[in-house]
Parts: sequence; structure tokens; C-alpha cells
Amino acid sequence: MKRIDLNCDMGELPEAILDGTQESLMPSLTSVNIACGGHAGDTQTIKTTIEQALRWKLVLGAHPGYPDRANFGRLELNLPAEAIADSVFEQVQALAKAAAAYGARVAHVKPHGALYNQAVGNRVLAEAIAKGVGRWSRDVILVGLAGTSMLDVFRQAGFRVVAEAFADRRYEANGTLRARKFDDALIRDPSEAGRQALQIVERGTVTAHDGNEVSVNAQTICIHGDTPGASKIAAAVAQTLRRAGVELSALR
Repeated sequence: MKRIDLNCDMGELPEAILDGTQESLMPSLTSVNIACGGHAGDTQTIKTTIEQALRWKLVLGAHPGYPDRANFGRLELNLPAEAIADSVFEQVQALAKAAAAYGARVAHVKPHGALYNQAVGNRVLAEAIAKGVGRWSRDVILVGLAGTSMLDVFRQAGFRVVAEAFADRRYEANGTLRARKFDDALIRDPSEAGRQALQIVERGTVTAHDGNEVSVNAQTICIHGDTPGASKIAAAVAQTLRRAGVELSALR
């Protein structure tokens, strides 16, 4: 039986936590990546998100981003590698301490936004992320974009790695994500997201923006919590995969 983890970036939108939108995604997921004070997140949002995730028996992950709340961590920054390592360490450690208060642990780390996208092709940046996480622990999974060198960097730094693909994002022909500046960067239709997720699992590919198939050998699929209609997208993805006989299994 084929299996896949379904992850979602969470703890980023206080209003979504308060109105129940965030938790409405959780029945469809197996793991969560929790914003931990960089691009978003504070003591209360972290605490509440951990409580919700544990209620749904989801695996916890840290989601560090550039310390740039004004731009939600989606603006490329030119920070020294040591500053990036320091920031990543502080964010992951903050989440780990919060999780420990509930008797839980952080199982994986997935960078956010521009930090993630820049590290795809920037070895120095990927090394800085690994260095920051390593100051906290090396007994953790690092998540990165499938088919890219960031996974090699993480692996060479001594980490177990997991390749990620996206159900709600379109791709370029080189296997990178289509930039959000383009109107078609997001997949908002739940059925289309479900089809893309199934293609990732069954064929190990996505259909890129130019119509060609791109290889994405992934062990986890992301659904963004801030995509419009995210709960419906998550439900459609989970349902499509389960109907096809795919087991949804968390990162461990």
C-alpha cells in the first residue's frame, strides 16, 4: 500500500485559530508545521496550535521563517548565514520548549516562505538552516523541496530528510514552485488539488505550468493553511487519496 504524510503550515493566522478555521483542517492531516515566532506566531498561538494538534493526534513540526512579520516571511532577505542560524535555532527551541510542556516533541523542521524557497538553490542558506537546527538537535527530520539540492545539504549535515511536494501550488518546469506574484501560483480548486496530490503519490510527478510533467518523489504533501478555502482543499486531498487506497501516515 502506498502511503504519504499530509502536512500543513499552522499557527500563522490568529483569526483562523479563534474562529475555528485552523482546527477544521486537522481531521484531514497527519502532521503540522507550527510558526514559532519568526514570520508569525507567539506564545499563545503556539500553545493553542499545539493543543489542537495533539487533540487530533498530529505530529508536531517547527516552521521557522525569516524574522519579518511585516512581509509574512515571504520577502527574500540578505541576512548573514550566522544570523539565519541564530534565528532558526531560537525559533525551533521556542517551539520545542512549548511542546515539552505538553509531554510532546518536535519531530521535524520545515522552513517557511522565502527562507525555504531561497534555500532550494542556495547551499550557504541551506547550511545555515541545518546549523541552526543542529544547535538544538540532530535527532529530527528536515523537510525540503523534492528533487532539489537543499535535501542533499541537509543530509550531508547529518539529518534524516523528507522530500516535500505541494497539493495547492503550481510548479515551474525546473521543479521549483511558481512564484506567488503570478495569479495562477495557487491551486484554489479542491478537486484540482486532490488530483495533483494523487499524481504525486501514484506517478511521482506534477504537471508544471508549461504542461510538462516534472519529477517530485515526495514523502510528504503540503497544504497551506492560509490558502483560501484551505479546509475544503485539505478534505478533498485526504478523501481523494484515501479513495485511491493511499494510507495517510505521519512523519516519524
